Amino acid sequence: MLWDNIARRSAGSGGGGGVADMHAPTEHDPRSKIRIGLALGGGAARGWSHIGVLRALTAAGIVPDVIAGCSIGAVVGGCYAAGKLDQIEAFALSLTKRRVMGLLDFHISGSGLIAGTRLQRLLDQDLTDQRVESLPVRFCTIATELTSGHEIWLTRGPLVQAMRASYALPGVFDPVLVGGRWLMDGALVNPIPITAARALGADLVICVNLNGEIRIRGTVIQSYDAVEESGDEREIEEAIVEPKRWGIFPASRAGKPRKPNAPGIATVMVDAFNITQDRIARSRLAGDPPDIMISPKLAKMGLFEFHRADECIALGRQATERALPDILELIADSQAA
Repeated sequence: MLWDNIARRSAGSGGGGGVADMHAPTEHDPRSKIRIGLALGGGAARGWSHIGVLRALTAAGIVPDVIAGCSIGAVVGGCYAAGKLDQIEAFALSLTKRRVMGLLDFHISGSGLIAGTRLQRLLDQDLTDQRVESLPVRFCTIATELTSGHEIWLTRGPLVQAMRASYALPGVFDPVLVGGRWLMDGALVNPIPITAARALGADLVICVNLNGEIRIRGTVIQSYDAVEESGDEREIEEAIVEPKRWGIFPASRAGKPRKPNAPGIATVMVDAFNITQDRIARSRLAGDPPDIMISPKLAKMGLFEFHRADECIALGRQATERALPDILELIADSQAA
């Protein structure tokens, strides 16, 4: 298979041990009395850091019993649960800007800019026979139903279909038809699925928040006159004329000035998604906080900079290593209780 070939070519480049070994608890495994759950959040290219998180947890002898994933968290989490973490890591590290563009099948006749067929074929090569309910790790993905806004937990059915539904970002990817429902990105309703991990049986939930360091200053301006200039006008203008910070456009286009108050479609879509996800995530975290939250430092990582996987993976590993003392202490306390 394609991913297997990439993994073999990448042997010795930091891919780590096989996932089959990861699923077997070690002798010092502390989970004899508790079930550990992982809630892997959405965040597009920043989601490659989930790989580093899983590597660091595994190295510490912490193997999850339950994984709930949203968007890119559903992809990485699903590959881990299916024993394909080596392959998804090798694939991520193989990406260049040119290859990323080659995987995007743009069209104008669908419900999104990208059909997603090429990405599906890539996933199908190694996961086509995998079903969610048959995975060795309890797993689910989160999706949002179009029109009704229902939060859908995909706990059965083809794994690739469940992944695609969870990462179908509105306006970018076409929605996915699953069981008579049109589904799209789960980050619209539950960006960090802690509730799902608990419902699937986890006693202790570790969540990975990919936007924990992304500071979106949301407040209420109680009185505003349209003729007044905002105190943040310079910052707003820089965000408009420098879309390169999102990693979407090449530098030659990103440097061209744009009229104030006339942002491009990519800036509008990305900012709107970021704001929505941030507000929902903060609300959900307040209502059902995790036992431990891992927040990789991803502020400088663009949402669509999939070619920077090596940096993302390293940041995920570093964030997890910082949190490990607290995680191990919590596991020990829970075991003793």
